[in-house]
Amino acid sequence: MERIVLTTTQKALKVNLNENIYGTFAEIGAGQEVVRHFFRAGGASGTVAKTMSAYDKDFSDAIYGKEVDGRYVTEQRLRKMLEHEYGLIEQRLSRDKYPNKCYFAFANTIATINFTKKFKGHGWMGLRFQLDPDQEPNDVIFHIRMKEEEAYLQQETIGTMGVNLTYGCFHIRNNPEELLRSLYDNIAKYKIEIDMIHFEGPEFAKVDNRLMSLQLIKNGMTDAVIFGPEGNNILPAALLYKKNVLALRGSFRPVTKVNIDMIKKGFGYFVDERKVDRENLVVLFEITLNNLKAEGEIDEQDFLDRAEILCSLGQTVLISNYQQYYKLVEYFTRYTDERMGLIMGVTNLEDLFDERYYRDLKGGILEAFGILYSSDLKIYIYPSQPSPEDEIATSETVKIHPRLRPLYEYLAFNRRVIDIENYDPEILQIFSRDVLKKIRNGEKGWEKALPAYVDNIIRDKKLFGYHPDNKEQSESDKKVKEQAN
Repeated sequence: MERIVLTTTQKALKVNLNENIYGTFAEIGAGQEVVRHFFRAGGASGTVAKTMSAYDKDFSDAIYGKEVDGRYVTEQRLRKMLEHEYGLIEQRLSRDKYPNKCYFAFANTIATINFTKKFKGHGWMGLRFQLDPDQEPNDVIFHIRMKEEEAYLQQETIGTMGVNLTYGCFHIRNNPEELLRSLYDNIAKYKIEIDMIHFEGPEFAKVDNRLMSLQLIKNGMTDAVIFGPEGNNILPAALLYKKNVLALRGSFRPVTKVNIDMIKKGFGYFVDERKVDRENLVVLFEITLNNLKAEGEIDEQDFLDRAEILCSLGQTVLISNYQQYYKLVEYFTRYTDERMGLIMGVTNLEDLFDERYYRDLKGGILEAFGILYSSDLKIYIYPSQPSPEDEIATSETVKIHPRLRPLYEYLAFNRRVIDIENYDPEILQIFSRDVLKKIRNGEKGWEKALPAYVDNIIRDKKLFGYHPDNKEQSESDKKVKEQAN
């Protein structure tokens, strides 16, 4: 049944009228916009134990402690606020007096748009809350990027989203995906972006935060999310800020020896570049939303299978909604001006010069390449050879329309497009789709196409439809067909 969306005032009032919800609000940087809704709705005395706003940095440091990096709008600051404020509730409110109260602490730390409007603003928001007086608390925290052009509009949006968070955690807690969607109740998505979210605590013990990241993209709340080898969601700005970035796009279904050779050899070329600092480098395996939808609707288990292997290999994964490469590069340039690198196959290079993909741009392909090469970008091309009888395709044999050939030759002459020459010729006929088919059909030999230990991961965790009985079933089906013939 479709959920009925209440107004912001109705949500605040419903929380206020619940006699078992009691806690504090600590808001920094955008006024006390969230708690204002609860006061205006009426009945706030049964909900709000305390509200505060430590705007002065010295006051803030005295309460929450100084940050090593000296910043105030950070995840670490938000967590300190939640820890401190929730701790005070438990310390100051006697359970003898409030035996049935579920405590909560709401916090946000926000930097709104500046006077020149060059900095649009961002911030952190979170809630620590109980759903039972005897239960350990749960946390929902997320990062927002604001898009509105006036500070007062941003403040209003933050106020609405804070109410949505508080209401959702107490009233939609059994469905984290719906809770996530509810954060945008009464808010247009163009106003604010959530690019990182994290659920933790006993209520969310079964929640996979990688899936919640995927939900952000599916629901149009952001266009890209990143998670690390441990499966933890990472704030893009924190990871990519002023870094050299090297990215490989693929299906990784599953990751093969070709994928690993591409990243290893591409990495070798990239770190040899004069403007690349090995110690300041981020390597990303990128999967596009379009790729995840290749067989229709997104299969979450299929997504987790890919993520499981990449994380097991110690890789950082980027999920994006950027079908065109120029959009991916534009995304990176939000955070860094340092040299970037893309590793791709010959087919991807041909697509890069296909004008069909740029019809939505007024300047067409030239506008896209203006974005690509106004940044400090290098493209590394891995060769292709579909069968042993075919010639090896490289950037020199790529098929490009004669009208665009001068553009390509200009880029190649300036060493913006570089062939990977030290590739492994023995693995060029390996394709993920063929390996996946063999795994699902219980055929032999798929293990040889994968990096070391990946076959063990697939068997142990039964990824990509692998099952020990697949082989027996395959042989049985084969015998039935032979008898029928």
